[in-house]
Amino acid sequence: MSNNKLKQALEEKRQAGESIIVPYIMAGDGGLDVLEDRLTILHEAGAAAVELGIPFSDPVADGPTIQEAGKRALENGTTLSGVLGTLKTIKRSVPIILMTYLNPIYAYGLEKFARDCAEADVNGVIIPDLPIEEEDVITGYLKEYQISSIRLAAMTSPDERLAMIAGRTEGFLYAVSVTGTTGARASHGANVKTYLKKLSGKTNTPVLAGFGVSTSAQARELAADCDGVVIGSTIVNLFYEGKSEEVKKLIRESSLPVRPVTS
Repeated sequence: MSNNKLKQALEEKRQAGESIIVPYIMAGDGGLDVLEDRLTILHEAGAAAVELGIPFSDPVADGPTIQEAGKRALENGTTLSGVLGTLKTIKRSVPIILMTYLNPIYAYGLEKFARDCAEADVNGVIIPDLPIEEEDVITGYLKEYQISSIRLAAMTSPDERLAMIAGRTEGFLYAVSVTGTTGARASHGANVKTYLKKLSGKTNTPVLAGFGVSTSAQARELAADCDGVVIGSTIVNLFYEGKSEEVKKLIRESSLPVRPVTS
């Protein structure tokens, strides 16, 4: 079952007292023929899973770095069907989470998307423009094909809504640690610490902080109050610049143990 692979990978990191690191990369940035090598690099560096972005013409949640990567991928002819087709043919040990907007899924076909994700051994899906009130259009299909539906929690949401999102998320809870789009930031606000602790108290599912995580120091700081982080823009840039060794170093330094294991 696809989502068990993701759950197991995250739990292994948790039990070892390590931060859960989920790097984000854009599918097709550099061509789909580099995808297998990049997934191998990320897995060997210690990534618990990989968030794989599907390029889209109107990426409302993405900052400049990921928007540019998406443009490059679209110029390379990258499509959702092409990404799923590639995933069916490549070997990898790391769980895959697709990050895509709802429009490409609608165009592809909701049930077909879930079925093809399962055939491509995709383990989870993040749809940032799908509000929880409307998610029933696809969650039934994802559940049928054992694909985890990973929800995003925003700092601006009231407690009641955060509790609802935390209660429904699968795989992990994606804690948006900034107000705004993705992208590297020099620091996070002091209120983030309180927010992450609050979310961790609402679910037994791992809580990962994302958006704006650009250094290993930031990753470790945020992970002190949750289970780990998603790192996107910095890794996208490093791969684009051909700096694979720096990608490995960032992931390894980000996943250093930050707190003792609790039973």
